[in-house]
Amino acid sequence: MTTSALENTGSVADFWFDPLCPWAWMTSRWIGEVEQVRDVTVRWHVMSLAVLNEGRELDEDYRKALADAMGPVRVVTAARIEHGQDVVKPLYDAIGTRFHPGGRADRRDAVAEALAEVGLPAELIEHFEKDTYDAEVRASHAEGIEKVGEDVGTPVVAFNDVAFFGPVVTPAPKGEAAGLLWDGCLLVAGTPGFFELKRTRTQGPVFD
Repeated sequence: MTTSALENTGSVADFWFDPLCPWAWMTSRWIGEVEQVRDVTVRWHVMSLAVLNEGRELDEDYRKALADAMGPVRVVTAARIEHGQDVVKPLYDAIGTRFHPGGRADRRDAVAEALAEVGLPAELIEHFEKDTYDAEVRASHAEGIEKVGEDVGTPVVAFNDVAFFGPVVTPAPKGEAAGLLWDGCLLVAGTPGFFELKRTRTQGPVFD
């Protein structure tokens, strides 16, 4: 398929994220740029680093980092169930801006502020500790992981229903550069038998 054909063909991306993950945040900034230059519909879903790492041997620092990791995905899931799918992306944007460029460590307070920013009821923050919708969190997580396997993390992106972990990018490409990376992702997703292309990261997330 040529680049022009890719540009003119409507596509669907299903994006699984945990609000805590800086790499998912970077990829989400890229796909936001893609939406400006390509005909693509993005559907947003939660996954959970806490669920992903259940039963695994973790180093002490990472274990502590996951101590309240269910809180943000619980709140996003409660917001989706009680107020509709359209609130997911704005709420993710508001939470992620605080967690990543903002560097906020007080996660519960940051999520509460994000709810206020997007006009959602303040009482949704109560779901930070509640397991009311944990079955739904786990179901969404399982849907994403089943597409790629257990040996990956977040984000998971499905390109017209063919899913991969990633792309992992930093800084996030902008404008037509973002569109060209999207074209490449569609190309490999449409290649039978393509599974993996990877190299070691040499820098951390760049929140520009």
